Amino acid sequence: MRSSTADLRPPSRSERPGAARWTSSCRSSASRWTWRTCGASLTCATKTVVGSWGRIALGSGSEGGLVECLLVHGRFLTRGFGAIIRVRPAHAATPAAMTNTPSTHFGATVEGQPYRAFLIPYMLFLIVAGVPLFYLELALGQCQRGGATTIWKICPIFKGVGYTVILLSLYVGFYYHVIIAWALRYLIASAQAVPPWVNCNNTWNSPNCSTKPTLLGIDHSFNAKATPAGEYFEREVLKVQESAGIGALGQLSWELVLCLSAVLCMLFFSLWKGVRTSGKVVWFTATLPYFVLGVLLVRALMLPGALIGVQAFLTVDFSRLQSPSVWIDAAVQICYSLGVGFGVLVAFGSYNKPSNNCVRDTIVTSSINCVTSFFCGFVTFSILGYMAQRQGVSIHDVSTDGIGLVFVLYPEALATLYGAWAWSLLFFIMLVALGLDSAMGGLESVLTALLDDFPTLRRHRKLVTLGCLILSLLVALFCVTRGGIYVVTLLDTFSAGTAILFGVFVECVAISWVYGVDRFSDDIMRLTGGRPALYWRICWKFASPCFLLFVLVISIVKFSPLRHDDYVYPTWANALGWTLAASTMAVVPGYAFYYLATTPGSPKQRLAYALTPESERHLVEKDQVRQFTRKHWLAL
Repeated sequence: MRSSTADLRPPSRSERPGAARWTSSCRSSASRWTWRTCGASLTCATKTVVGSWGRIALGSGSEGGLVECLLVHGRFLTRGFGAIIRVRPAHAATPAAMTNTPSTHFGATVEGQPYRAFLIPYMLFLIVAGVPLFYLELALGQCQRGGATTIWKICPIFKGVGYTVILLSLYVGFYYHVIIAWALRYLIASAQAVPPWVNCNNTWNSPNCSTKPTLLGIDHSFNAKATPAGEYFEREVLKVQESAGIGALGQLSWELVLCLSAVLCMLFFSLWKGVRTSGKVVWFTATLPYFVLGVLLVRALMLPGALIGVQAFLTVDFSRLQSPSVWIDAAVQICYSLGVGFGVLVAFGSYNKPSNNCVRDTIVTSSINCVTSFFCGFVTFSILGYMAQRQGVSIHDVSTDGIGLVFVLYPEALATLYGAWAWSLLFFIMLVALGLDSAMGGLESVLTALLDDFPTLRRHRKLVTLGCLILSLLVALFCVTRGGIYVVTLLDTFSAGTAILFGVFVECVAISWVYGVDRFSDDIMRLTGGRPALYWRICWKFASPCFLLFVLVISIVKFSPLRHDDYVYPTWANALGWTLAASTMAVVPGYAFYYLATTPGSPKQRLAYALTPESERHLVEKDQVRQFTRKHWLAL
């Protein structure tokens, strides 16, 4: 059996005329392979794995069930550190506010109290855009049997969206691998009997270090970086005190370089053989976080002040809805939380059997995602309530952000518990598992797109995987310098915000308007036997594009110069960031111009070929192009 994941797909519709279910024989035996729904069960008499992204399970004679289904969904829920961390600074005027998945607004950003209003736009965006777009991408991959680039044979002019998706996943991976390296560095340090972030007796501590809370400023916010945990992260792990800013990054931190290299090696050996290796890893990476979070929640709720944090988590302040940053963060949060816009869902859908029930997968996955988000919120705010009571301050004064939550506040809170080293080990093992899980997903979507678009590379999957990881290492080296945190913040802000919204918006418009929401619905009905309900079609054609366009425009208009704590990025750094974002967004119009310029024929014929599916090019010669009729644009 070939190692390429694409080789495990069911044949396309053209390769299996009239087949309702796809079966084949194993290359090495007469065992029957059966594709089953929920990405779970592919039975062969030899071995059992949960396939890459949990899409495929090679069963040992018995069909997979709920467990495999949950593993499938768990892979998406753990994207972006599985509801634990994302570090992009918010667009709000409050520089310390951060967005992440799903815990910053479901439990991390406390300064300015944006969590008090985040739930409403989050749920609204989930209903009108998040869930419908999840269904759209899943069904798109299932219908077209391809990755993020090859699916655009239905509308060739928009193939640039696929390349945008590849770039987005690569850019995000550049700094995500570094965050995993931080977690691995903490995991190694946690093996000590007394964690190094407990006291101020270390060589890296400054005279300002104190085990007691320090209240600064007129808002009396808690200065977490004056604590042992804060200084361990800033001064020992990052060594940011040796850098003057993004223009003076300083030398490499060799401890982090080694950790980063170890992370990339683990990713390589998890991905180089496709589902045969990454499928085995998912059993550990997708289930461990739920166990650890469950243990942490039980322990956190037993701590004094935990209920105060839970009460703050459930309180809603409607006045905060006037802040544009809350709506922007909700939109980006949904994209990260559900995996929309990264090519992940398209790749996942391409491995489903043709008659798979996409609606069920969409509803179940989205529901589990929301429950997981709330679950993480309860864990986080229980810890915040405990720390607030322990420090004698209000929970609103426990000021922290996405990075600070995971690498400062959590370690400090766990250090106060009996058996602190054991709790720290458990927590950072979970973080490393989540990070690897997220990184595997992003890289798998890139590999799937590249191998589908360039079939000759399928025989060299190992080399393609190695090349992607080497590229990631070269860029990530800037992130493990003394000023690496400034590069991480820059990459996270500009590579994964506006660009994601733009890519998802263009994708939605291309499918629902240019290709046609009625035609797309017909494709789904031919495969699954059921036509999407009116709700889905209205969201695809009207609600989702309008909502995405609104948030996209706001994210650009309301952008404020980038900051990290008290450091204000220079103008050239902001320009560099926008150039990075533009490099992904410009691929869409760039490829469209390229396609029009290289297609033979008159201008009208070129446009017709660009808008017509490749399987219907003969209609252009007959001047029967659907897109040139009013009926096409009014269809629903």
